[in-house]
Amino acid sequence: MESNFVKTIMEEDLKSGKVNEIITRFPPEPSAYLHIGHARAIITNFELAKHFKGRTNLRFDDTNPSNEDQSFVDAIIKDIEWLGYHPDKILYGSDYFDTNYQLAIKLIKKGLAYVCDLNPEQMREYRGTLTEAGRNSPYRERSIEENLKLFEEMKDGKYQDGEKTLRAKIDMASPNMNMRDPVVYRIMHHHHQNTGDKWCIYPMYDFAHPIQDAIEGVTHSLCSLEYDDHRVLYDWFVEKCEMEHIPHQYEFGRLNITNTIMSKRYLKALVESGKVHGFDDPRMPTLAGLKRRGFTKEAIRDFILSTGLSRVNSTVSSEMLENAVRNDLNYKVKRVHAILNPLKVTITNYPDDQVEWIDDVDYNPDNENLGSRKIAFSKHLYIDREDFVEEKPNKKWKRLAKDVEVRLMRAYFIKCHDVVKDDSGEIIEILCTYDQETKSGSGFNDRKPNGNIHYVEATTAKKAEFNLFEPLLLDSDSKKDLFERLNPNSWATLHGFVESALEDTQSEEKFQFIRVGYFTTDYDSSKERLIFNRTVELKSTFK
Repeated sequence: MESNFVKTIMEEDLKSGKVNEIITRFPPEPSAYLHIGHARAIITNFELAKHFKGRTNLRFDDTNPSNEDQSFVDAIIKDIEWLGYHPDKILYGSDYFDTNYQLAIKLIKKGLAYVCDLNPEQMREYRGTLTEAGRNSPYRERSIEENLKLFEEMKDGKYQDGEKTLRAKIDMASPNMNMRDPVVYRIMHHHHQNTGDKWCIYPMYDFAHPIQDAIEGVTHSLCSLEYDDHRVLYDWFVEKCEMEHIPHQYEFGRLNITNTIMSKRYLKALVESGKVHGFDDPRMPTLAGLKRRGFTKEAIRDFILSTGLSRVNSTVSSEMLENAVRNDLNYKVKRVHAILNPLKVTITNYPDDQVEWIDDVDYNPDNENLGSRKIAFSKHLYIDREDFVEEKPNKKWKRLAKDVEVRLMRAYFIKCHDVVKDDSGEIIEILCTYDQETKSGSGFNDRKPNGNIHYVEATTAKKAEFNLFEPLLLDSDSKKDLFERLNPNSWATLHGFVESALEDTQSEEKFQFIRVGYFTTDYDSSKERLIFNRTVELKSTFK
């Protein structure tokens, strides 16, 4: 792992004896699926701990049951395992609810917490502004005995949601808004997936998180830069709760990617509105969506590590992520023929009802370990419609045209002598002749073809669906409504053919479709209905 400021801090802490072992944690809220932005936190925590032979826990921040669901817990565990990481322990914030409650009582007894009756709107009014100090709550000076009684009544369900809160007593004049008597507990009469109906009060993240870190012995609590102003509160709770282990929080910059939605709330809105086909929609930047689209864990890891880690937020081009998957797949996948927009070709001088098999066609000339297969040739073929024009437009055109000769990859030279059109004038078939002396590998070099194009033989080819994707967002202007920014052309499905070697392809199997792009076999694909998702085009379209 490349050097970064957190890695340097860890090295110095180990060298000085401040810590004996690096222990990190990844603390997601199970309220949605993980996305590519979360990958930075996952990879950073796990890779740094692994580098120093330490440990990383997965700890679910399940302190807000109104937003959480077991399906999200399961999806997060699955995503982390897919990325290749194995937590030392899988823990839950709810594991510590009893401890949180006892520590809240400790704060009350120390005169550092009180029960407040202000509603959320009133609390905002009392809080003040960045330039104006806040005002003390009229309930701030309740006695310790009254606070203990009211807090117990909150726990016992005597009050309605929002009727009371427990707040830390710190400083309403603090220039740091987070220190102006933050809420420690709120009332939520909501069933919890782990604790059931045991609790109707739940700790706030700013209180629960440092306590959890301290209990687990976390040495370096890594979080995004938005929590920078929360660090003093993090330290306050650790100190005032008299935790034996003292963890420390370190913030790093968030990673933004152009034309990519990096908000759980927005991604959830897309799913709930039906604008996408679930969290694993291949257009989604969720890890599940990227996986279904064909991105590899190696590509995602290389991309994240290549962006570095610093104390400032950064934005990178989505092209960096696409290039990472191209670089990863280029050597490791089979290169095969697929026709996405088929145009029928008839070889008029080839024998009827004869299929010729061309042996030992390698899958990837750069990786002989991938082996080889046979490809078919006959009187009836399909080429891509984009590979033919009736009249050659200029010298740069290096594909098929009438009275122009090209080579069919690994097969023969063919020349078009006529076309067949439908009533609207659209070409539906081209008629060609082939030269049997020009078979690939025969040593024939008497003339140079006008290019090489791929094809599939019609009688052995397998029908297939091809899903092509564009970015979900038309632009990155966050001031516009999310739905107004959606790209109506983000998903297109074409119907064509693949060579017969792909008949038994399995879910998530990846290919390079020659001259078209990198594709993966979709989860819903079957032998009867082949479906492929384009991961990326072969070359960057970034300008």
